[in-house]
Amino acid sequence: MAATSKKQGKLIVFSAPSGSGKTTIVRHLLGLEELNLEFSISATSRESRGTEIDGTDYYFLSASEFKSKIKNDEFLEWEEVYRDTFMVP
Repeated sequence: MAATSKKQGKLIVFSAPSGSGKTTIVRHLLGLEELNLEFSISATSRESRGTEIDGTDYYFLSASEFKSKIKNDEFLEWEEVYRDTFMVP
């Protein structure tokens, strides 16, 4: 994951249960150029699902990579969910 310059703007969070359509809504909104939105890519220690692309949908990390990044305080937040770990860079 490359370091990026800080940008000013507003943060929009979509939070809902699994399977509720968050990804569908977000992809639609990202497609509206007039909104000038960018997607924040999270990381996970789980395996990718079918069509997910590393660096586009998630950063897929090994458990050891994840633990190292937690130890080095590289995440804004992280959580263990269903034995997999997720974080926000």
